[in-house]
Amino acid sequence: MSARTARTIEGASGDPSAGSSPGTPPVKSTAPAIDEWLAAKGWTPFPFQRRVWAEMAAGRSGLLHSSTGSGKTLAVWLGALGALREAVGPAGVLRGKPLAPPLSVLWITPMRALAADTQRAIEAPMTALCPGWTLGLRSGDTSSSQRAAQDRRLPTVLVTTPESLSLLLSRADASDQLGRVRLVVVDEWHELMGNKRGVQTQLALARLRRWRAERGGALMSWGLSATLGNLDEALGTLVGVDASTSTSVSSSSSATSTTPRSSGAAVLVQGETDKTLVIDTLLPETVERFAWAGHMGLRMLPQVVQAIEESASSLVFTNTRSQAEQWYRALLDARPDWAGVLTLHHGSLDREVREWVELGLKEGRVKAAVCTSSLDLGVDFLPVERVLQIGSAKGVARLVQRAGRSGHAPGRPSRITMVPTHGLELVEAAAARHAVHEGRIEARHSPREPLDVLVQHLVTIALGGGFRPETLLAEVRTTVAYAALSEASWQWCLDFVRQGGPSLTAYPDYHRVVPDEEGVWRVPDARLARRHRSNIGTIVSDAAMQVQFITGGRIGTVEESFIARLKPGDAFMFGGRLLELVRVEQMTALVRRAASGKAALPRWNGGRMPLSSTLADAVLRELAAADDGRFESPEMRAVRPLIDVQRRWSGVPRPDTLVAETLKTREGWHLFLYPFAGRQVHLGLAGLLAWRAAQEEAGTFSIALNDYGLELLSAKPIAWAERLPGLLAPAPLQALLAEVLASLNATELARRRFREIARIAGLIFQSHPGERRSNRQLQASATLFFEVFQQYDPGNQLLAQAERELLSQELDVTRLADALDRMSGQDLRIHALKRPTPLAFPLMVERFREKLSNESLADRLARMVAALERSAGDAR
Repeated sequence: MSARTARTIEGASGDPSAGSSPGTPPVKSTAPAIDEWLAAKGWTPFPFQRRVWAEMAAGRSGLLHSSTGSGKTLAVWLGALGALREAVGPAGVLRGKPLAPPLSVLWITPMRALAADTQRAIEAPMTALCPGWTLGLRSGDTSSSQRAAQDRRLPTVLVTTPESLSLLLSRADASDQLGRVRLVVVDEWHELMGNKRGVQTQLALARLRRWRAERGGALMSWGLSATLGNLDEALGTLVGVDASTSTSVSSSSSATSTTPRSSGAAVLVQGETDKTLVIDTLLPETVERFAWAGHMGLRMLPQVVQAIEESASSLVFTNTRSQAEQWYRALLDARPDWAGVLTLHHGSLDREVREWVELGLKEGRVKAAVCTSSLDLGVDFLPVERVLQIGSAKGVARLVQRAGRSGHAPGRPSRITMVPTHGLELVEAAAARHAVHEGRIEARHSPREPLDVLVQHLVTIALGGGFRPETLLAEVRTTVAYAALSEASWQWCLDFVRQGGPSLTAYPDYHRVVPDEEGVWRVPDARLARRHRSNIGTIVSDAAMQVQFITGGRIGTVEESFIARLKPGDAFMFGGRLLELVRVEQMTALVRRAASGKAALPRWNGGRMPLSSTLADAVLRELAAADDGRFESPEMRAVRPLIDVQRRWSGVPRPDTLVAETLKTREGWHLFLYPFAGRQVHLGLAGLLAWRAAQEEAGTFSIALNDYGLELLSAKPIAWAERLPGLLAPAPLQALLAEVLASLNATELARRRFREIARIAGLIFQSHPGERRSNRQLQASATLFFEVFQQYDPGNQLLAQAERELLSQELDVTRLADALDRMSGQDLRIHALKRPTPLAFPLMVERFREKLSNESLADRLARMVAALERSAGDAR
């Protein structure tokens, strides 16, 4: 595989109002009209922006990596206008008037809020510099009338999402409509690169590159990002695999390379500005020495209210939609005078609600918005001065991304304030700030050969004019995701879309694509075509149920599994309102406003984010410094009482020290282990340790885990001090895979994973034209296919994919292997305890939560904490 090699261009620092740095020769725009437009606004570009314009004028693709709010959008957009304004002309003349140019630029964004914001941001420069061009938006929020107008004629520039682009590729006239696209911009590339939506984007780009090449040109592809740790790989994934290589050139704004450059070269532009990022933490009045996840909860509410009061406009980020609902209600109860200026935003709210909040933020009418990742990405809210992060962001890149929602303009500082929900999150806060300062950002990697996405793409392309297998295979292999795709896997995909494989041959619904008399593979059935178009995409969630007032007016969607637990008359909190369920009709929950009282909070899947390895390593470095007596930050000084007790009763984990603890209680014999490898790795590791221990002597274990460690509870004693070093021995990856699969209920876990794969591959459908399917129907269908394939088609590659994804994503076996290798090189210290330590206690709480009601759990924890505090004495 040969990917295009990147050239790195370091953009110099500069003040947007002062122009280039002293001694830096100015780089003029290739389009004087751009200079004139900027001068009229009193703007002077950064050197990195001018570099982008020059590279785009030369027809090169690239990746622009620069801090949030530094001007990435303007850099690429003005570069596009300068490079294409002369080349993209009217499509013809109608009634004596020139027609707008055909679709020439696609701007892909990962989120609907960002799509609408991008459309607003690029409209003014386009109108001024290319007045004959038209601009449109196409996403899941686009109205049917707008879609109909676009179906008649697409605009010159279209802002869209990966899913909507795939829908366009399924049009019978896709080649005519999209074949003239000269430039594709992928915004927030880091958000797409590491998942199946990114693979979907790679496949779409490969198709557009081919169509452009057939017309004698080369497609320009530009990615934008602020938070990527593996830039060369990110660039290669964006531009695809190519037989040609580009030269490697490093240049700054004050020097240029004399190395020859290919016009097809891909470039990496590093934008540097004087952007200031302020990261601080709200400290609790007291930090308990025995903390557990979320135990502070809303006790930090007064400090959060004060922080919001201090700023003109703020965003309050939470990690889950349920948490956002809870904090919104609590803030409004604390400050009823904020009604109307305190808002709520998450992806399950109705589009009109989200747009109202976004516009209010832009216009400065919103004091604070409680939100989730729905506002994570490059939305431009100039009035926002401060971001608050409730709980740990769990990753350095996510923290930086959210911080960039404030001060979103060159020269303005961004500020993020972390709000810990338990004592150990103070350590995470200090670690995250140091990781940002040292430039440690998580890497993203493209998934490899997800065949469910490829199967869906085959049907999409068959609808979009059809394909010849040999030609399409060559095209697909130009993507990083499928560069090593074997002939056997390709043939399996063809057989699967043609007849559903050996077990589904008799069913016409799975004869989705067949070759015609000329050897072109097409979809022969209009009904199957409609069904496929209704389900294009790789976003899979629990079946969503509309929530609507009984008098009319939509509020949003919640997952069906939550509504299924309610009965008429039950109250729940949604959209910041207390609602009463009246009845359920098909896939709509009809509600009315409820009187005050106790209410349930909706739960959405996918809420828990694991601690990233980058942040976990930073946490261990903070703990090592504290173990050495260096409490250098306010956060670490605040959490010192907890660490002091941990050191006195046991030991403090460090990068070179693996701490294990044993404890005997009336529940049995406990092992606590602290690898600091994240929740997913600890799940696999706990199962692996239990399975290895049971090979010598049969036994059963209860398992608890969090981001810091794991607990194994046995009903009989185990000599952990003698056995643990052997149980933690690393193994070759293939042997480790077999052990992990044997240690867990792998079949059941793979069955759950298979549902997502079956949906993407087109075996089951979340919706038919005019119909929505319930979660129970989807689960039953997926289970049936899983069992049929296991019995009659055991070689089905979707089964193998379910197992691979289980290992690579849910259990993160590669990271587990790395953790075992790292632990084998650490000094293992096993401490026999008399009582739970500050690190052991939250693991016990995780296990109690599975068995006790909230009231019983609270009572038990209060008794345990009181006893532990008495034992700890005055260690403050």
